[in-house]
Amino acid sequence: MMAEIRLPQLISDGMILQRDVPIKIWGWAAPDEKISIEFDKAKYQTAADQAGKWEVQLPSHKVGGPYTMTFKASNSIRINNILIGDVWLCSGQSNMETPISRVMTKFGDEISNYSNPNIRYVKIPLTYNFHGPQADVPPCSWVDVTPETAQNFSAVAYFFAKEMYEKTGVPVGLINSSVGGTPAEAWISEEGLKPYPALLNDVRICQSDEFIADMSRLGSLPGRRWQTILNEQDQGLNEAIRWSLPKYNDQDWATTDLLDNSWGKNGFSPVNGAYWFRKEIEIAAGLENQAAILYMGRIVDSDSVYVNGQFVGTTGYQYPPRNYPVPSGVLKAGKNLVTVRLISQGGFPEFVKDKPYKIVFPNQEISLEGKWKYKLGTVMPMAGGGGVSFQNKPVGLYNAMIAPLQNHAVKGFIWYQGESNTGRYREYYDLMSILINDWRSLWKQDLPFLIVQLANYMEPALLQQRSDWAELRDVQLNLSQTVLNTGLAVAIDLGEWNDIHPLNKKDVGKRLALQARKLAYGEKINADGPIYQSCKIEGNKIVVSFKKGTDDFAPVEEVKGFAVAGADGIFKLAKATMKGNQITVWNEDISQPEKVRYAWANNPDGANLYNKEGLPASPFQTK
Repeated sequence: MMAEIRLPQLISDGMILQRDVPIKIWGWAAPDEKISIEFDKAKYQTAADQAGKWEVQLPSHKVGGPYTMTFKASNSIRINNILIGDVWLCSGQSNMETPISRVMTKFGDEISNYSNPNIRYVKIPLTYNFHGPQADVPPCSWVDVTPETAQNFSAVAYFFAKEMYEKTGVPVGLINSSVGGTPAEAWISEEGLKPYPALLNDVRICQSDEFIADMSRLGSLPGRRWQTILNEQDQGLNEAIRWSLPKYNDQDWATTDLLDNSWGKNGFSPVNGAYWFRKEIEIAAGLENQAAILYMGRIVDSDSVYVNGQFVGTTGYQYPPRNYPVPSGVLKAGKNLVTVRLISQGGFPEFVKDKPYKIVFPNQEISLEGKWKYKLGTVMPMAGGGGVSFQNKPVGLYNAMIAPLQNHAVKGFIWYQGESNTGRYREYYDLMSILINDWRSLWKQDLPFLIVQLANYMEPALLQQRSDWAELRDVQLNLSQTVLNTGLAVAIDLGEWNDIHPLNKKDVGKRLALQARKLAYGEKINADGPIYQSCKIEGNKIVVSFKKGTDDFAPVEEVKGFAVAGADGIFKLAKATMKGNQITVWNEDISQPEKVRYAWANNPDGANLYNKEGLPASPFQTK
């Protein structure tokens, strides 16, 4: 019996194939079945092996298209709208996965006015496997950039591709294989993890299909049960008049400032459960029929929001921005009621500061900050665990989301990950070295590997004695300096103290593009801010030198961010002066300095060493 030709998910309409290298096309059919392929006015023949696998190698092509590709055997398949250009594999955790829809408040006008059929994108669906490398990924499809399709693109990848196309004119294909929250070891092969027996034993635990099935079925039960009891006991949902309705009488509710989180504490302990907040606002006549968006900043942990008793939006966890469209006719001239049901599951509940809380009309906005009435609907214990996050286990994503892509040639890799490894920064250099080697081995080339360094995050502090985030940034810097053909996009000035997913993905993409142009295209450009090279001690001062070509400093009134330490290893903020291409640092209380650090904190607010091209220096420490 004849079996129809089957193609991998990446070989589909709208795909981009890598230019200037042989093109591998592969798939499955009946054993020994003969397959003919037509592409660019040429015909090719191949046959499936005894296992039904087949592949054919087409000659390399220059930039071009659109082409069609036709497959004929017992059935025929036609692939349309194929381009030849440059393909980049984009991977990592949530800051790579973060979609354009999350950054529309910052870049909405630009995104809403941009279409480009020469930029194509495919998102690999989440899947994992612990038994071995898989042959294909779940169903997915290539799409080109329009204002509508872009909403689901990785924001980092989008801005990277846009910059690359504008600089090169070469079509850009983006394969986004990223998963939020994942550690580096999830993206590494079983062979690569041989130096880590504990991680390998974790893999062996997950090689039981019965275990995975049972944990997947039962693992979320505590959380679901917690939610059921919460809803059953929440007075705001179960009183005769729901607390979201305007006619409910909230006269006896307490009052708080929206950004004062003391309501969610009992001394030093959080109080978890369901909280209700209500605020009356005045809408001027004429605004009630205009389009409006309600911004509720960022809320810990989840929320449902109502306007005049009508539900307008919900978010199930703390990180996404709350940008809720208010349907026409919901608002009215005069008094209006905004109600928020806040669900706190574990930590301290709050409305995060320095985020937007307002209703925005086309030409006017109304602040929602200030006084709100509030009441606890029910108090709950800390929510139960959510089961095993199998996507975070070693090897699983490599097998299911990287290995199946290896036949599709790429120009290089862009990588934004590290947040989930900050607590284990000491092993990150080895893990990432293994990962890079694994991936290059799959593609049989030392392809460019471009790393986004962790952005600034958490409470601002120009210096911390201990910072896992600074340590991991230092590892990322070391990787870029010691591993062949790697580049570092420094993002120490692109973060937000109150958001692990900062909005400025545009400059991240542009800095990655600089590294790509330098490493992958051989352009003679400066892609780096000042890079530390050496230092020498002169009395009570240390003179710091930087790599030639990166040491054209942007002048500042006062250099900030440096610290020095003596023999005791305790760092103190230092004064610093620029002279030519060197920086001299000192602290009057340290007579015999031995070490220097720069921008050494989770969020080194105020560090200001840049070159004249506007690129920041990476945080660093002398050895």
